[in-house]
Amino acid sequence: MVLPVSDRFARRGLPAEQLIDRPAPRLEAAYDGAVSDSEPSAGGATLVLWMGPQDANIAGSVHGGVVMKLCDEAAGIAAVKYSRQRVVTAAVDRMTFLVPIFVGELVTFSASVNAVWRTSMEVGVRVDAENPLTGELRHTNTAFLTIVAVDEHGRPVAVPPLEIRGAEAVRREREAQIRRANRLAERERIREDRD
Repeated sequence: MVLPVSDRFARRGLPAEQLIDRPAPRLEAAYDGAVSDSEPSAGGATLVLWMGPQDANIAGSVHGGVVMKLCDEAAGIAAVKYSRQRVVTAAVDRMTFLVPIFVGELVTFSASVNAVWRTSMEVGVRVDAENPLTGELRHTNTAFLTIVAVDEHGRPVAVPPLEIRGAEAVRREREAQIRRANRLAERERIREDRD
């Protein structure tokens, strides 16, 4: 049974009239360029959006495809800021959905460059949802994307080496290397099995 929109919002303590009668603010990108010991790298970006009815699925929560698209945008911004090159998404290595995001919540997509190879980068994205009326904050998603720097013809170009600062950055870079090694080993095993 699908509840009317106003009932779905009311069950979460969100006034439907307030959410439907005004347009939801859209994309806001922020990058302060600051690097601290807690940041994984200089490549970072934050997107903050207010989820509206246009972002909802039939159950009243935010559609997973919307979350995936915005993770990709945040990762792309972080990669461009780091590399100062055009970039393309080569792969979404992992996308976890921990808890739902609901219409009316503020959602923050925090992206950072975790590791750099010759032409590619791993960008991690943490997604947090906040109920703007109560201030309740929940970690909802984590994603890891491989982004490749390209020239004006779409050919891969070199990326500057990553300067790792702080224990958190060291951990993220180490885990990115493990994920990459696993991807390459899996690809090689699949090739061997096909031969």
